[in-house]
Amino acid sequence: MAGAVAFSGKAIIVKLAYRHGVDAVTLIMYRMLFALPIFAVMAWWASRGKPPLSRRDWLGVAGLGVTGYYLSSALDFAGLAYISASLERLILYLNPTLVMMLGWMLYGRSIRGGQALGMAISYCGVVLVFGLEARLQGADAAWGALLVFLSAASYAIYLVYSGEMVKRIGSLRLVGLATTVACLCCLLQFVLLRPLSAAVVAPEVIWLSVLNATLCTAAPVLMVMMAVERIGASMAAQTGMVGPLSTILMGVWILGEPFTLWVAAGTALVIAGIFVFTRMSRRPAH
Repeated sequence: MAGAVAFSGKAIIVKLAYRHGVDAVTLIMYRMLFALPIFAVMAWWASRGKPPLSRRDWLGVAGLGVTGYYLSSALDFAGLAYISASLERLILYLNPTLVMMLGWMLYGRSIRGGQALGMAISYCGVVLVFGLEARLQGADAAWGALLVFLSAASYAIYLVYSGEMVKRIGSLRLVGLATTVACLCCLLQFVLLRPLSAAVVAPEVIWLSVLNATLCTAAPVLMVMMAVERIGASMAAQTGMVGPLSTILMGVWILGEPFTLWVAAGTALVIAGIFVFTRMSRRPAH
């Protein structure tokens, strides 16, 4: 639960930082700059006493780092400039359904009726909340929602392709190496797209980025891994359902985002849909 709540706080911190006039490229650079030492140490720790990676493994790590952490983070930060933290978290929560659809498209895995029902319920919830924001913000809401949806799709690609590598090199080692690659990509992106003078930001942005890198990035990665080790992936996923709720509560309390009947109904639909989807996904096929 602590990991899920910490993950969900990322959107709140990003929205707070945007109030100080920083752009997405600079903000994600600072987040990854402060997270880089943590993930580099994680990669080193998990690699002790293990055989060195092959060239194929390094290419796989680089590819997963770019899609799973760099691209998904960059798109997510960009999208948050246009939509509320609540809608962002609901869209990202659709991730299991995107993994299922990728499995169907790439490997021909079947989708059961119960899974399709859960997907339909959850997507209806997102459409409901999106409709409210589109009415208030117009085209900006559509652009922001698309960027965050692409972020979720990018991370789903990482999950689909990381299965084989996790078995071969271990989850902690893979996460440490892939996130280190992503951090370097974000730093390179800033150097290529922004003048060095853009690194001069308000002190609040620096402190918020430190908080984002530690409390909302590195700490929840470790907490969720420790949870999966102790209670299993299924129970960890169900406990993670507190994530969207905590984002909405923090959005209302810290950011002053509106909490309406539409948002409540949409959130309930998304959580109910994902609950149905995950329950049906764990049932053995007949």
